[in-house]
Amino acid sequence: MSKTQNIEQFSYPNLLAQVKVRVKLAQQRAIYAANDELLRMYWDIGHILCEEKKKIGWGNGALKRLSEDMHNYYPEIKGFSVRNCQCMIQFYEEYNQELTLPKSGTPIAQLPVAQLGKAKTQPAVAQLPEYNFTLPVIHLSWTHNIILIQRVKDIQARYWYMIQSIANHWSKDFLIDAIKLDFYKKHGALANNFDIVLPQPEATEVKSMLKDPYVFDMLTFTERFDEADIELGLVKEIEKFLLEMGTGFAFMGRQYHLDVCGDDYYIDLLMYNTFMHRYMVIELKNTEFMPEYIGKLNFYCSAVDDILCREGDNQTIGLLLCRSKDKIKAEYALRDINKPIGVSDYELGNALPKDIRSSLPSIEDIERDLNE
Repeated sequence: MSKTQNIEQFSYPNLLAQVKVRVKLAQQRAIYAANDELLRMYWDIGHILCEEKKKIGWGNGALKRLSEDMHNYYPEIKGFSVRNCQCMIQFYEEYNQELTLPKSGTPIAQLPVAQLGKAKTQPAVAQLPEYNFTLPVIHLSWTHNIILIQRVKDIQARYWYMIQSIANHWSKDFLIDAIKLDFYKKHGALANNFDIVLPQPEATEVKSMLKDPYVFDMLTFTERFDEADIELGLVKEIEKFLLEMGTGFAFMGRQYHLDVCGDDYYIDLLMYNTFMHRYMVIELKNTEFMPEYIGKLNFYCSAVDDILCREGDNQTIGLLLCRSKDKIKAEYALRDINKPIGVSDYELGNALPKDIRSSLPSIEDIERDLNE
């Protein structure tokens, strides 16, 4: 073997990989530093404009004149249109009380938000007041910030979108689509431990697949009912049930039997996702969330992994469906569980009360009136 071949085989690929990582790190730091200075400039200008607006107002066309003059003085710098100047004012007014911009020149590596993309857990939405808006704001692009300010007025939802945009590198177009599709309502309230027990990007993939709440509006009940009634209703309306669950799901069975050490166990609903190649165990409760439900679901996930999973199948996930839940209690219950489990609410259709139903015409009455 020649000396060149020896270097190629044993050291060069590793050398190239290390250099590429270092270059990428420098590029990221340069982008973050430039973004930090841009946001700082817009913040300061927004402050200046806000104060001047209080004194003289904008009836004299000051913003339009400022925009034209800035373009003449700095033709190579974009971002001083009248609209963007208005956005600077909005940016400052929106976060005037919440933001404390870091000292100019602070290394990005020293900012805690730089670790968000690597963190195994993300801040719970319910704990929002304990978190400082400064970190996600300065780590997002100007466009991302303006989109969130203008399109998401709910502060908890906005913070959630910020964290997701940073951790998952959402583009501005993806962020706009996520807001339109109400990702926060579908995924933000989902209590889960996926970031802890699943590797990335599996955790993100599973979270994007599940929702909270699930709406089973094909089922309506006027009398007392229990979990068995709901299970039977979902099986009867299996096509609509699968549509609500999402793409790629196959229904494996209701009250699916498992034999564990000679004892019989029955899973409420068992499904398999053909896209992600993993089973999903669903436990259905016609009550609010209780911590003890998690232990049983964890047991079922372990049993399915050992008994049903074949080569190529990924780890089974569990989904607990309750009528309601306290997100903090659910997260406490999930904290030390090593199987991937999510807890979602579900909603049923609204049935008409008896007294109203009795006053409505029957199908026969309607057909007779139409014929007449």
